[in-house]
Amino acid sequence: MTEPVAFHATPRFPRGFRCASRNVGLKPSARDLTLFASDRDAAAAAVFTRNHFPGAPVILGRETLRAGVLRAVIANSKVSNVATGQAGVDNARRMARAAALELGTTADKVLVSSTGVIGVPLPIEKIERGVVGMTAELQDDPMVGAEGIMTTDSHPKALSASVGEATITWVAKGSGMIEPNMATMLSYIFTDAALDAATLDRLLREAVSGTFNMLSVDTDTSTSDTCAILANGAAGPVDEAEFLRVLRAGCTRMTEVLARDGEGAEHLLRVSVRGALTALEARVVAKSIVNSPLVKTMVHGADPNVGRLLMAVGKCFTCTIVPASTDAWINGFQVVGRGERLAFDDAVVRETLSREVVDIEVSLGVGDGSATAYGCDLTKGYVDENAAYYSS
Repeated sequence: MTEPVAFHATPRFPRGFRCASRNVGLKPSARDLTLFASDRDAAAAAVFTRNHFPGAPVILGRETLRAGVLRAVIANSKVSNVATGQAGVDNARRMARAAALELGTTADKVLVSSTGVIGVPLPIEKIERGVVGMTAELQDDPMVGAEGIMTTDSHPKALSASVGEATITWVAKGSGMIEPNMATMLSYIFTDAALDAATLDRLLREAVSGTFNMLSVDTDTSTSDTCAILANGAAGPVDEAEFLRVLRAGCTRMTEVLARDGEGAEHLLRVSVRGALTALEARVVAKSIVNSPLVKTMVHGADPNVGRLLMAVGKCFTCTIVPASTDAWINGFQVVGRGERLAFDDAVVRETLSREVVDIEVSLGVGDGSATAYGCDLTKGYVDENAAYYSS
């Protein structure tokens, strides 16, 4: 049996990576600009949103990553630089140049990200002034960088783990407008392992397929989603299979952290589907369940309404669903057998639904496909947060 990955008690950067963040006036007082830097050029790969209205940083990022080399990432919060036309792209380029000048590198080795309100011009002058002097503040705590990219997040998100002599560190933000079709919100992965850009690209896509791409808070795919990985080689070569195992484990852990911090969320919801005709159909069914507002409110209200669960499975019209072979469990208690509601202790299942983590499992009994989706419950807090997001 494979040993579980042991994450560091306190997140730390791989050798050669540091970060800084500060307030540059985009927010009233909180940190709103982050700079991640490597002390040498790093091989790099990234995946971006598939939304048809990508932000200017995504447009520029796709161009930047063609060379497969990065020295730094600069990211701001509060303003996403989306729906800002050519001026937005020009401002993203200015942002890259400002970071490059501060670090003594070139703009084509700087990945730019922005997150926040859509349709607002980026206050680029504040960023250009604000990045000056940040190299003197570079430090080893990834949580500092995580703070500067927060929007509606309730806390900064970072974790790290060892793989051989190397380290992998994950830093991310996101709590709303989340259903990636590539990776997730803003997520940066740093490692001192020696891997080339082509290998990183392949491993990153393998890792995000069953993790970040199976995450959904509200079914909405952001215009700014970016997941990048940088490898500066300071620790030398690593076993590729072991690296992928740890990479996937970290992406899974971060996916759960992001889901649990969904806007207004009180529960982490994990939905596992097995016995589907294909893996693709398992993904469709798992996403259907985790995205259902009725299932989300069932979890929030600790109300074991089996009909909502069956509805979410049954509406997957393009999938092979055979009611007579469908079983389901809530936190280990079987509630559906052969497509029918079973007699179960209502009070006991209600109690399990009140726990912080809720696991729903469905067996379709028609094949070998399996998948797990990650999400959260739907609360009044989500409505309150998003009803005034633009003007907050």
